[in-house]
Order: sequence, then structure tokens, then C-alpha cells
Amino acid sequence: MRSMKLIFLSLVALLLASNFATAENSTKADGYTIHHNAFLSNELSPEMASRYNIRRSPNRAIINISIIKDVPGTTGTPVTAKVKVTAKNLRGQIRTIPVREIKEQNAVYYIGEFLVENQETATISIEAVPSGDNKTLHASLKQQFFTR
Repeated sequence: MRSMKLIFLSLVALLLASNFATAENSTKADGYTIHHNAFLSNELSPEMASRYNIRRSPNRAIINISIIKDVPGTTGTPVTAKVKVTAKNLRGQIRTIPVREIKEQNAVYYIGEFLVENQETATISIEAVPSGDNKTLHASLKQQFFTR
């Protein structure tokens, strides 16, 4: 199962393989670990953006989420889930961020895109219900975006 974590970390490294500020976090919840990070889409290479059908723009942010079921003695198992994401800015405006599931080899992750303004701080809330489970997992992160 170590290879699954390496695949996820490799993907994150590819998505983040540039010199920009990003928030990367993980949240443990009810036997799962939710990995989540947010960054501007223009920091992706044109090849990476094309591969994942992501529009590069200095005013467009990406949220990347992966849910890993904790398995003792291993790095865990990636699972599919029903994922809901919302973002709230400092003005109190709330928006739903649609996400799409991406499966690669032994990895499953969810990508969402949303518009941001320069110096906007977004509190991103994640709700995930893993397949085959009825409990809702919660995670959140706060990220400030600099678009200029």
C-alpha cells in the first residue's frame, strides 16, 4: 500500500512542482485521512493542465482532494466517495465548488476549480461520504490567493 501513497504524493508533487505558496493539509476523521490542498491553476504546467482538462488562469484556483481509508500497518487505501465542497470568502459569500473524480492506477482524487480575486482568503469546507460507508467526513482549509 506504500505505492498508493507514493502515487498520490507524486501527483501532488507534479501539481505543485513550481515555486508558489500553497496550503497542503490532511485531516484524520473516523478511520480515514482526507488529503487536501488548494493553489492557483496558472501554476500548473501547460502539459499538466491539458492532461487534466484544467483551464490555466491567475484568477482560477484548484482544490485537490484524496480520501484514504486507514489500514493498520500500511499507508492506507484510496477510496471513492461522494464529495461536496464549498468555499466562503471574508465577505461571507458562499459558493459550491463542483468536483470531478479522477482515477489513475491505484489512486483516486477529486479536483474542483473556482474563481478567486487577488488577496482573497477562502475557507474551504469538504464533506465526503466514502463508498460503502454512511458516515460523512469533514475537513476544511483556509487559503489566501495572490493573483498578480
